[in-house]
Amino acid sequence: MKFCPKCGSMMMPRKENGKTVYKCSKCGYIDTENQKEAKITTVIKHSAKEKTLVLESDMPKTGVQLTRGISCPSCGNDEAYFWILQTRSADEPATRFYKCTKCGKVWREYE
Repeated sequence: MKFCPKCGSMMMPRKENGKTVYKCSKCGYIDTENQKEAKITTVIKHSAKEKTLVLESDMPKTGVQLTRGISCPSCGNDEAYFWILQTRSADEPATRFYKCTKCGKVWREYE
């Protein structure tokens, strides 16, 4: 972290003419010394809707139970495996996942 010798504000690394320099955002002072120390990174923030739940497999190996009376939206089969995961914040109910025993379709229901 570097500070501007003129105004005391924090200087940020910037690209100027293909070179990385420290530039004061307040007064515009440019420091060309110690260019090798500067590192520019980009932080990408995602909203909750953009985040994706990644499962190692379609169906967890533990905690899976067989249920009857739930209709598969693809083939109409009335038998499916189900498991429950906390996919949203802790103050909201868990999500129940189903996998059809006939066609293998996976779908979810929010409790």
